[in-house]
Amino acid sequence: MARGSARAKGEFSVTVKWLMTAFAAAIVAAGAIGSVSGATQSELLVSGAVSLRESLQQIGALFERGHPQAKVVFNFGASGVLQQQIERGAPVDVFVSAAPKQMDNLQAKGLILDDTRRTLTANQVVLIKPSNVRFDLASFKDLMRPEVKRIAIGNPRTVPAGEYAREVLTSLKIWDTLEPNLILTENVRQALVYVIRGEVEAGLVYGTDAQSAGREVEVVAAAPKGSHRPVIYPIAVVAASKVPALARAFVDLALSDEGQEVLRAHGFRSATKETAR
Repeated sequence: MARGSARAKGEFSVTVKWLMTAFAAAIVAAGAIGSVSGATQSELLVSGAVSLRESLQQIGALFERGHPQAKVVFNFGASGVLQQQIERGAPVDVFVSAAPKQMDNLQAKGLILDDTRRTLTANQVVLIKPSNVRFDLASFKDLMRPEVKRIAIGNPRTVPAGEYAREVLTSLKIWDTLEPNLILTENVRQALVYVIRGEVEAGLVYGTDAQSAGREVEVVAAAPKGSHRPVIYPIAVVAASKVPALARAFVDLALSDEGQEVLRAHGFRSATKETAR
């Protein structure tokens, strides 16, 4: 675990440096484009939970269509890592987290604009297995079977999906027994990939991730009602944004009927219904 922690810190440092360098390069490039075309293009950097990748990219395309002088740039990753990047000064305009905790931490430090914070959407935790698994796996309790030697979940320290997974397994009183078999990943999509490749016998991911994988994985079961906190995605404008008007407009689009339709198409759920579970 110590080696894993050191590697994670190193990777985080590289990620922050890459983000800063890439953003600076993008500004230079945008300036060059503007000088040639005679129009200045404003960039909007959106840092979002990786489980939202396809949805936010589609919303970003809609945003650019309605704002021709705007270019939306995305930075996807584990919500905890994205939070740390913002705390360290990454030039982010909009943040979307897969759990309230990361947004709460930024809000407590005055790093988001309070009046822009909204609940964007919701999700659910599911247990999945490779589509070609040869033994029967029909419930969370079946994770105790001797055939299940490796289970992929996000690292609970930085990945909300991992936090939710730990809550589910703890609620079912099987966390302590299964902990030695857990493969902790850098984000929820990595856990999904391990299952798709058959490198693990099972994984706990979001329902939307399972949907995105199609027939490559099989959903065994949804997490039992009350076994974890509601999976809520908050969105907000970052206080240090240099383009706050554009950032607010992006949040408005994501919350609009058009934006919500995109999210539903990718399997996301009504936040109101999820909090009522």
